[in-house]
Amino acid sequence: MATVTFENATRRYPGMAAPAVDGLTLDIADGEFLVLVGPTGCGKSTALRMLAGLEDMDAGRVLIDGRDVTAVPANDRDVAMVFQNYALYPHMTVADNMGFALKIAGVPDDEVAERVREAARLLELEEFLDRKPKALSGGQRQRVAMGRAVVRHPRVFLMDEPLSNLDAALRAQTRAQITSLTRRLGVTTVYVTHDQVEAMTLGDRVAVLRNGVLQQVAPPRELYSRPANLFVAGFIGSPPMNLLELPVDGGTVRLGGAVLELPAAAPASVLLGVRPEDFESAGETSAGLAVKVESVEESGAGAFLHGKAAPAGPDGQPVRLIARVDARRPPESGTTVHLLPRADRVHFFDPATGIRLG
Repeated sequence: MATVTFENATRRYPGMAAPAVDGLTLDIADGEFLVLVGPTGCGKSTALRMLAGLEDMDAGRVLIDGRDVTAVPANDRDVAMVFQNYALYPHMTVADNMGFALKIAGVPDDEVAERVREAARLLELEEFLDRKPKALSGGQRQRVAMGRAVVRHPRVFLMDEPLSNLDAALRAQTRAQITSLTRRLGVTTVYVTHDQVEAMTLGDRVAVLRNGVLQQVAPPRELYSRPANLFVAGFIGSPPMNLLELPVDGGTVRLGGAVLELPAAAPASVLLGVRPEDFESAGETSAGLAVKVESVEESGAGAFLHGKAAPAGPDGQPVRLIARVDARRPPESGTTVHLLPRADRVHFFDPATGIRLG
């Protein structure tokens, strides 16, 4: 196990106007499971490859357990990487794939066999050791790829979108297996994904990147309940947070019949953020914000209404809102419902900077 530190790590590709990773500074604790998440092209895989030694750095450095490994070759960093495409040798058995790197490193055959059996037990692959990759399902192949990393007993696991090729059911199952495996092994893990569900369910902490710049790093619950800026607020959460620009009056804003106090000094207007599940019904009265229902998405356990409401947005048009409603009695399209935000769960942002207020 080991700590990992990025110190002002920067990577600029030739011909690019901006760095792919821009001044990344991040500390990862011994045994921690940290997830790098963000949209396509945000620099998360580049950051992982810099840690692995597969990508050069233009500035800054990377440390593993306090040792500067910036100029150390990839095979001397004692890290193991699991790739998106499995990268298995099709002509080898599962056992040979898992033990290949150990054999190349000169590990005795009996030790290789024991490590492979140990990893197979952890990953429930014992019955597949004599099979070739073509005889395995996608989920089984991914577990073989993870087993190949486990047998090396590395100080750091690196995982680059390992579940993106799996269907939804297999992703959920393999996600649980990854969580169980890394908890049992206690190995420091850095995991890259663009899927916020993976990020929020897997990570001890989640680091959100945008255009190569770290936006926020925090435990999943904090990231969801106290996003540092508008980008994090919009990226984390599905459906996304509702945002309404409202005028400030005496340190408060009004939404329907709700008067909401601002947590800090604010400009002439603020962006109010309300997650869909943090609206409450105001009943049949007009005390709440009037929302005309355009459609309702039902998913069995829940339902979300999509609608339009005043106040008007900056362009003079009614704003669009999403709110979670009772799945047993969802409103009908074309009707008007009255909603109030829960005052203890609203968010305020500066419309000019996007930074959270308070």
